[in-house]
Amino acid sequence: MSLQSVRTLRVLVAGWLLLAGLGIGPGMAQDSGWQPGNAPLMTAWAEEVSPTNIHPEYPRPQMARSDWLSLNGLWQLAPAAEGDAPPVGVDLPETILVPFPVESALSGVMRHEPRLWYRRLFDVPRDWDDQRLLLHFGAVDWETRVYVNGVPVGEHRGGYDAFTFDITEALVANGPQELIVSVYDPTDTGQQPRGKQVLRPEGIFYSPNSGIWQSVWLEPVPETYVTGLELTPDIDNQMLRVTVAASDEAGTTVAVAALDGGKTVGAAEGKMSEVIVVPVPKPKLWSPDQPFLYDLEVTLRRDGQTIDRVTSYFGMRSIGLAEVDGFTRIVLNGQISFQIGPLDQGYWPDGLYTAPTDAALRFDIEIAKRFGFNMIRKHVKVEPERWYYWADKLGVLVWQDMPSGNNIGAEAQQQFAAELEQMIAERRNHPSIIMWVIFNEAWGQHNTGALTARVKALDPSRLVNSASGWTNTGDGDINDVHVYVGPGGLPAAGNRASVLGEYGGLGLRTPGYMWGAGNYAYEWVPDSDTLTGRYLELLDRLSGIITNTGLSAAVYTELTDIENEVNGLLTYDRRVVKVASFEALAEAHQRLIQSVAALSMSP
Repeated sequence: MSLQSVRTLRVLVAGWLLLAGLGIGPGMAQDSGWQPGNAPLMTAWAEEVSPTNIHPEYPRPQMARSDWLSLNGLWQLAPAAEGDAPPVGVDLPETILVPFPVESALSGVMRHEPRLWYRRLFDVPRDWDDQRLLLHFGAVDWETRVYVNGVPVGEHRGGYDAFTFDITEALVANGPQELIVSVYDPTDTGQQPRGKQVLRPEGIFYSPNSGIWQSVWLEPVPETYVTGLELTPDIDNQMLRVTVAASDEAGTTVAVAALDGGKTVGAAEGKMSEVIVVPVPKPKLWSPDQPFLYDLEVTLRRDGQTIDRVTSYFGMRSIGLAEVDGFTRIVLNGQISFQIGPLDQGYWPDGLYTAPTDAALRFDIEIAKRFGFNMIRKHVKVEPERWYYWADKLGVLVWQDMPSGNNIGAEAQQQFAAELEQMIAERRNHPSIIMWVIFNEAWGQHNTGALTARVKALDPSRLVNSASGWTNTGDGDINDVHVYVGPGGLPAAGNRASVLGEYGGLGLRTPGYMWGAGNYAYEWVPDSDTLTGRYLELLDRLSGIITNTGLSAAVYTELTDIENEVNGLLTYDRRVVKVASFEALAEAHQRLIQSVAALSMSP
């Protein structure tokens, strides 16, 4: 790629950044002594990051309350050793910008530590005094112990799921409250789910992400409060099935209302932990083309009095399998819908697992849609809730992978199952997610049949891909193959749809926009025009495979470069679009999608 081509493409993506609502400032914001690390690349969004402006958005849009307090920002930090006592009342020697992993540039630390102490003080707003106080963590990698004013309030194992502790009894009456967090993360020396994190990154494996990497926040709640929602749309019967859990269900009832533009379209009342059926007459269906979302209000009552209220949202859509043109294919809302999208691994050069801003999270989905994709495979990583909110709102189908682990031994396999179940419980209300992927390419694969059955039992409303690529045990809804460079495919097998879980991997080096040597791709191309032409050539080949095998979906590797892997459609810093034309790809994708949609449905 010539320097002029790079400049042209940089102008193109800069214009798109501005359209996405990001103003690129003159320099990195600095205060309180915080300085970002010197990463090989930084995104434009890093300009917006400072200790006083770090992921200020409400972290959980699908179960929201009006009162909350972010604890993101500067914390004290120190390395730890196994068996250390918590440093109660002791200032720690370093600072870290939460919620960026300690290895990331935006943390201000940028080194790996297997054991860490985090510490900070906080004040409880006076108007919260008569309520319970919940401490929420979006995600911490991997083992966490939490102390408030020296009192242990809870511990958690799992690097990708949220957890909450009621810290009310540990609070002191006057003065600031002390919060201490202990973290242990063995990365690839342990057996826990870790995705592609390794201590020595190379090839398709990347930097570790230890410690707090999603938002931390406080929330006041009444003595009895809503703890969870389970939302299942039923478009055939024009209803939403709702199950509400509470901290104390004795004597409580719940009222649920579905709204369209502020107008109630359906309402129902019932008991806690029982299915409440909310009518949604003539539902507006959710799809990538028309991602319509209803609002939801949930009110908890006792003796006729409102004691808690949360707001949420939902989409009316179905996903399933049907015989189409002689093959078992994936259908969305009862209609055939060929899915084409990128592999998206959710890494950032400056924040690693943590996007620098909410606008950055949104950008990746928006630019995927601008390419004409209607699906994203979220690869061996679970994102913060707000990524799925944008997927729901902007309209993209999501295949959600379970992060991989070594899974050797009974204890490790039990931990994998526990984290798998938690991932499903936390993300199952998002209409964008239409498939759970349990294993990738036999990494840590075990007990496939039993785990597939368990996922199906937990969530019968979605498809289950038991193993994407390599090891096909015949379980689940999907017959998945990886072919590089490809494309290729397997015939739909009985009642299982055929998908191409990974293909492509065309590599283009972009000097000045690479993390390192850029030494990994599946096929090299010399310039942007060749990349575009070769991509379209591979896409053309998909048409024949769809006809001959009944292929339902294809996943291109990949959306962005990551560290030394340079087979992205964008550079790792998202500053350069590597293909010559958005329009060429978008038009080709739409032709492919429409050609498959034209196939007649079998009676």
